[in-house]
Amino acid sequence: RAYSGTETEGQLLNSFVQYFGDSLGRKIKRMPLIEETVLPGDSLLTLPVVIIGNGPSGICLSYLLSGYRPYLSPEAIHPNPILHTKLEEARHLSIVDQDLEYLSEGLEGRSSNPVAVLFDTLLHPDADFGYDYPPVLHWKLEQHNYIPHIVLGKGPPGGAWHSMEGSMLTISFGDWMELPGLSFKEWAASKRRNIKSDRVMPEEIACYYKHYVKVMGLQKNFRDNVYITSVSRLYREKDDEGRSHQNEDISTQHLEMEDGQKSLHKRNWEVRGYQRATDGSHVPFCLFAENVALATGTFDSPGRLQVEGEDFPFVLHSMSDFGAAISKGKLRGKADPVLIVGAGLTAADAVLCAYNNNIPVVHVFRRRVTDTSLIFKQLPKKLYPEYHKVYHMMCTQSHTMDSNQHSAYTSFPEHNVLSFKPEMKCVLQSASGLKKILKFSVALVLIGSHPNLFFLKDQGHSIGHHSNQPITCKGNPIEIDPYTYECTKEANLFALGPLVGDNFVRFLKGGALGIARCLAIRQKKKHELIESGDGGGEGVP
Repeated sequence: RAYSGTETEGQLLNSFVQYFGDSLGRKIKRMPLIEETVLPGDSLLTLPVVIIGNGPSGICLSYLLSGYRPYLSPEAIHPNPILHTKLEEARHLSIVDQDLEYLSEGLEGRSSNPVAVLFDTLLHPDADFGYDYPPVLHWKLEQHNYIPHIVLGKGPPGGAWHSMEGSMLTISFGDWMELPGLSFKEWAASKRRNIKSDRVMPEEIACYYKHYVKVMGLQKNFRDNVYITSVSRLYREKDDEGRSHQNEDISTQHLEMEDGQKSLHKRNWEVRGYQRATDGSHVPFCLFAENVALATGTFDSPGRLQVEGEDFPFVLHSMSDFGAAISKGKLRGKADPVLIVGAGLTAADAVLCAYNNNIPVVHVFRRRVTDTSLIFKQLPKKLYPEYHKVYHMMCTQSHTMDSNQHSAYTSFPEHNVLSFKPEMKCVLQSASGLKKILKFSVALVLIGSHPNLFFLKDQGHSIGHHSNQPITCKGNPIEIDPYTYECTKEANLFALGPLVGDNFVRFLKGGALGIARCLAIRQKKKHELIESGDGGGEGVP
């Protein structure tokens, strides 16, 4: 059945229990199962919003869709006088109800998305200048602004933070990792957690996110152990007699039929997948949504070199695999070094991990050590001493220096990996074309990661800035409207977080703000149409 504007939140939550029960063992028959031979119809559950991904992006969006609204605090004065004047003009309105383009005009920050910069400066004023000003916002729960939604994630709330290496510190300060309405420092103090520095371990952040969902009363919107297998657009075909038929996966953008008499109209999204039960079994489900928000992050698929021998079992692609190998003693007593490929922070973490476990390292990367785009160049030495220790070694312990013949660390700047050999050897090539063969105990390729959008048509290649290319955080993020975060190439599909280039938690919150405002406006218009009697019988746009 379609969601009705007059349906109460409680009734909708009962629908969640009925169709997508927490206890699968007792309620399998109540899930919205669909036989493959049956075309979906309006009689099945249609939600206004389905959010795919339960990391900080999905959590923050759920918070705003649940009716929490940010207002300018009575005593607050933003250090930016122009922005503060704009905020004063509509102090009685929540930020969600204001013109985000007007508020964000002229602001600058470390995100290319203007709403992300706006929301960040409201939550962390002048943070990039080293100030620790409090937020200028306070939050109110306005239940009449609740937009029914469901958040689907593979694991517990917090997403990839639950699977990150636990021994490393986060790159961002703990305060920058927090979500609206719950101070990370206050939470840590209440849990009597000993936070020794402004930077914290991923396990602390993961625990904070999980607790956030509970303390904010968002659990009713979250479903764990859920794996999405397909997200496709439904179409309705209208013929001369007004009868309708539905078809799936129509790829053409212009849907006028050849005879000019029939047309296909884009309708809802169909979200298929399965939920893994406690006994390991898979229970399939199918939901329908007016809008889908992609909040999956980019940690699904590790970057690969695409070279010969990369699939050998001694070539690893994650810190967790490397940590497991160390903890199991597989590298203990090995004479040959660990080969680490990459020049980012994860590769630096691996170098530190090996170094601290007295494991020799050969570090290979393509860039020059003087390359200004290296992440180390952007990190203050006082705040990130361990990363600058790695960078110092990269610069001063190169293979070209005689003193490094028996060093515990040797760097190979401006080198590419050509292949891995079965006898645990690696072929490198320098910028000048000179080839070298190195022996190693285990290789660790850490060159970034990419989102896995296999559940979308063509893996989502059509919705990036560069069509028909894989979605990547830096090179080809999903193309969105900068103020609504709606995909410019697919209506009613939204994206936020790393998928649109916002890697840092402090900036992904702006995506939640933009989407919440857009959906709030549309829900209001829809309810006005229903009340005026012009809403039609379908319950969807």
